[in-house]
Amino acid sequence: MKKLLTLAALAALSINSYAQESVDATDVVDDNPLAVQVEAPRKQVAAWPAFFAVGDLPETPDLIGLRITIPWSTKQESVTGFDLGLWARTQFFEGFAFNVFRNDVKDQLTGVQVSLYNSAAQADALGLQVGLWNEVGSMNGLQVGLVNTVGAMGGFQVGVINRAEELYGFQIGVINIIRDAEMRFCPVINIGF
Repeated sequence: MKKLLTLAALAALSINSYAQESVDATDVVDDNPLAVQVEAPRKQVAAWPAFFAVGDLPETPDLIGLRITIPWSTKQESVTGFDLGLWARTQFFEGFAFNVFRNDVKDQLTGVQVSLYNSAAQADALGLQVGLWNEVGSMNGLQVGLVNTVGAMGGFQVGVINRAEELYGFQIGVINIIRDAEMRFCPVINIGF
């Protein structure tokens, strides 16, 4: 266990390297004297092993690896890997997110969210949400929590209150609501087809 903690600490303290990709505009030959050459913007990608996201700094569009969000992070467009901390927000997420207070994904979620409040309210999700409050736009997978809300879902909802606009699957809880079903409300177990 001590070796694992030492290895994790070394990984967390190492410095990120940035891979930059660019298009060289000098390769294009144009005989037009009025032609203007424009260099394409560079894309930054933070690489392994760890990235400390403190507030809104630094801005890194794509992150692969471990993101530690203390106290929160909002500037990463895409995160692939592990996300640990207090409060995290991103556009696209693939991997495992464990944040104490909130996980927020705007467009696409593939993986696991564990937090008090998990949100992918306007996103498409494939995976698992575990928390007190879980919400997602459309999902294939499982929601486990006190309150689960979803637009369209294929899968299971397990909680005290489960609400879905459309559901192809099962709800297990005290209050189960499927708005686009013959039987909209059913306590304990509700089934949508």
